[in-house]
Amino acid sequence: MNLAMIQLVEMVQQFMWPFIRVSALLIAAPIFGASALNVRMRVAIGAVLTILIFQTVDVPAIDPFTFAAVTKIFHEIVVGALMGLTLQVIAAAVILSGQVVSGGMGLGMANMIDPNLGNVPTLANFLLVIGLLAFLSLGGHLVLISVLVDSYRFIPIGEGLFQTNAIAGLITWSSQMFVGAVSLVLPVLLGLLMINVCLGVISKASPSLNIFAVGFPALIPIGLVLVTLTVSFYYSRLETLWYDGFRYLQGSLFT
Repeated sequence: MNLAMIQLVEMVQQFMWPFIRVSALLIAAPIFGASALNVRMRVAIGAVLTILIFQTVDVPAIDPFTFAAVTKIFHEIVVGALMGLTLQVIAAAVILSGQVVSGGMGLGMANMIDPNLGNVPTLANFLLVIGLLAFLSLGGHLVLISVLVDSYRFIPIGEGLFQTNAIAGLITWSSQMFVGAVSLVLPVLLGLLMINVCLGVISKASPSLNIFAVGFPALIPIGLVLVTLTVSFYYSRLETLWYDGFRYLQGSLFT
């Protein structure tokens, strides 16, 4: 009986340490970290993934009731969060692109309360749905799982993170949030800029014309037409961004 109890405690400990990293990844990753996915589902998904991989992970002998165990728990949380936040940069770029276009075409006040994001423009939410569907269609969830499994080889449990450039690399990679947002909607931004220039010329040529009453209502339908015409470009550029995120996650994060 005592022998079985000892084996059970060892199995629970071997399960617990991989489960911490998996849980941190699911909290920070796109789709898995959404508020629409309740805690029970997230815990169930994390438990299933841990059951599938924990037997292949080398778990060191760690006393869970020591200060060293607390630091190793923090280490595992940081590793999982870094992997999830790497792809959250792309999702943030999608949201930012929608906010930029909404502000340029006069839809900045057309907001909706999203339980996952808070108060965001409706157009940004629409573009985010397209981005997450592209993420799933490209197999992003499978890439995350494969990187999670490989991370135990490059960064063992409780050690190795600060010998890599993972944190500094994530800070550098976060610039893609702004560069990617502009590149996603660059044709729309250029079109809106040309329309605003034309409205400025018209207001100079005819000062009596109320440019606010004529120009601003025209920006909304023209902007929607531009967004519709550039959907194919937007999706192709979105695929490129997700692939860049996958490559960075697989090749650069843990080197």
